[in-house]
Amino acid sequence: MKKSQLDLRQQAAQLLIMGVEGPEPAGENLRTLERIQPGGLILFARNIHSAEQCWDLLAAARRSTPVPLYTCVDLEGGLVDRFRELIGPAPSQAAVAATQSRQLYRRHGEILGAEARAMGFNTDFAPVSDLGFERSRKVMGSRVASADAEETVVYVREFLRGLKSQNVLGCGKHFPGLGEADLDTHFSLPEVPKQFTAMWKEDLVPYRQLHRQFPFVMVAHCAYPAVTGNATPASLSPKWMKDVLRRKIGYRGLVMADDLEMGGVLAVGTIDNAATACLRAGADMFLVCRKEDLVVAAYEAVVREAERDKEFAKLVKAAAARVVSAKARAKELRRVAPRPAQRTVDRLRKQLEQFKQQLEKTGAKA
Repeated sequence: MKKSQLDLRQQAAQLLIMGVEGPEPAGENLRTLERIQPGGLILFARNIHSAEQCWDLLAAARRSTPVPLYTCVDLEGGLVDRFRELIGPAPSQAAVAATQSRQLYRRHGEILGAEARAMGFNTDFAPVSDLGFERSRKVMGSRVASADAEETVVYVREFLRGLKSQNVLGCGKHFPGLGEADLDTHFSLPEVPKQFTAMWKEDLVPYRQLHRQFPFVMVAHCAYPAVTGNATPASLSPKWMKDVLRRKIGYRGLVMADDLEMGGVLAVGTIDNAATACLRAGADMFLVCRKEDLVVAAYEAVVREAERDKEFAKLVKAAAARVVSAKARAKELRRVAPRPAQRTVDRLRKQLEQFKQQLEKTGAKA
């Protein structure tokens, strides 16, 4: 379907990447998805019981909409690994980065990309591009590659190349940086007191250097009062999304607000308000990752606001056009791996084990 053929409700739907509660490929689990026909679907460990079941669920989702679907997963390795029980625990970013091997950085992306592609995914919301400063250590842990911006850039670039080699889209997150955030945005709204000049030289370096390589940039639910002058999360901030990311850095990919069910954004308002506010602030898309009532509430809030406000309707139309154009350009959405057999899972396990053995030879702990 061409972007010019989308009506208002379909345009609003393209801005939403939604989650579902369970693992079933039919029935209640997909009714909301079939009714809304969102821009994307994201799955978590709760949705994934076997390789075949995961693939079937995503196949059913793709059939539910005439517009190509982003099929998404958070697959970083280490603490964030949705295939841990299915294939085996993958090494963390920190463990791989400790090898100081660009070849292994890229291989990390290849391994996780191959896993994602085999299960039916075309998008991995990885790698983490935050810097590993002491202030965030208890929150971010092994999810980050380094406290050094240039070292982080090298890791992120190679990981993205690995994903791309497996026909999987990657993502830069969590803009503008959670390296100085000492609270978990899943539960609270952290405030980073850092000045913009310092962030430009450190936290923003991955986005400055890799803005042409990121298909998506995910924006954090974190406040930066020294930059914005208030406690507004970056995910609702035109200063960060329009002024810094789009204008100053020159990013032209898709800007996405992190999950609107998270405490970091709900601390400042309802999910209805968050959905419209993030789009006004400059997001092209937003995530609502689990509860059906919140998925519907966020989507309907965008539709209602577009029906009420002609300027907001223009914004929704323009964002939907960017999303549909990005999908049309992405070969990753046109190539779906065949339904995985047991030998596919066995092969992935073997590749993962061989990779972990490579890490061990360098002295890194997987």
